[in-house]
Amino acid sequence: MSGIAHLFLQKGFFVSGSDQQKSEITEELKKRGVQIFIGHRASNVPPDASLVVYSEAVPLDNVELRRARKLKIKVQSGAQALADFAKEYFLIAVSGMHGKSTTASMISRILIKAGFDPTFVIGTRPGWRLGKSRYMVIEADDYQAKFLHYYPDILVLTNIEKEHMDFFKNFQHIKKVFSKYVQQVKSFIVANKDDENTLKILMSNFPFSIFKQKVKCYSLKDKEALRIKKILKVPGEHNVSNALAALKVARLLGISDQLALKALSEYKGVWRRFQETSLKIKNQKVKIISDYAHHPTEIKATFQALQEKYAQKRVWVVFQPHQYQRTFYLFQDFVKTFQQARNKFGIEKIIITDIYSVKGREKKTIKQKVNSQKLALATQNNSVQYIKKGLLKNYLQKHISDFDVLVVMGAGDIYYLVEQIANAL
Repeated sequence: MSGIAHLFLQKGFFVSGSDQQKSEITEELKKRGVQIFIGHRASNVPPDASLVVYSEAVPLDNVELRRARKLKIKVQSGAQALADFAKEYFLIAVSGMHGKSTTASMISRILIKAGFDPTFVIGTRPGWRLGKSRYMVIEADDYQAKFLHYYPDILVLTNIEKEHMDFFKNFQHIKKVFSKYVQQVKSFIVANKDDENTLKILMSNFPFSIFKQKVKCYSLKDKEALRIKKILKVPGEHNVSNALAALKVARLLGISDQLALKALSEYKGVWRRFQETSLKIKNQKVKIISDYAHHPTEIKATFQALQEKYAQKRVWVVFQPHQYQRTFYLFQDFVKTFQQARNKFGIEKIIITDIYSVKGREKKTIKQKVNSQKLALATQNNSVQYIKKGLLKNYLQKHISDFDVLVVMGAGDIYYLVEQIANAL
């Protein structure tokens, strides 16, 4: 949403907007000239607005949306607004359950390096850029099937699995939506050959002759994978896979491997994707990593990256589950992931804190069935424990000499913990 706000601002529109609470993102928008309101109120909607854009996470009975409809102002979801904006561009969309932000960022970096001057909108910071060329890169999200608004020239498919089960009825529903989406692609689909579900869906939607022509696969078994692993500054096999996808897009656009690989070697990551900072406490260096992982598959990928980079270090993880419904539907997957953390990945301790509740997307019946205490207990592992969010800062300060690397993980507001620790020490 902030990326869309930035684009309209750059196009010369007056932009205002509201959020539930103040954040670094709202402050950045404010500095750039966006009028920001904290809290949703009918009075926030200017009567002379030409367009009201809402996040798909916002309930349709939101007071500002009701006000906009009453005033007969055009209303669009974020995906609808972005789809309209993208109509004049050669659109490169990155979709899948994981790796979208990183892959889209890598592609954007390559295009900038190659002088393509792209526009991009990505769901992390820095999340936007208004270029002068016809090329546009977006992160096309699967939540509420909102990617169906897009008709990409090139689609990158990173992976397909169970996610957003508060919207999707079952995996069959997920397959049906992705099957419809891949039919909307104009030119090429860059697909992760290592992901069985992605391959199955594509093969079931295209006869072999069209599949061969339209689908360009990448894999960790490709000869370029080893070379990419050597030059990447961001750790983990998942990032090698993301980079392979970006390289494949570069080739489709006629960008040389030499230039693309140079751009990838300079890629330093994006906000909250294995984002590292260092603190010095009593002459002891502590590495703090802020990470957005909130799905079992993403958590495993981060664990693998930690093992790769910090095998000889004492690693602690603080995890904030994101949304009661995700925690409930993927409960056993979370349990299995945390059970493997110590023996398979060398994670010394995992602290699970309170679930981040997403307003408007939670069912009361599910909130009564699951919590972080139950998740920690279900692992039956002494290295996994629950600690109330309000007690985290003091607990970590008390045990600061017990770890070398602290990972603050989750898609909610847990990233503020990094700032709290830094300010308190």
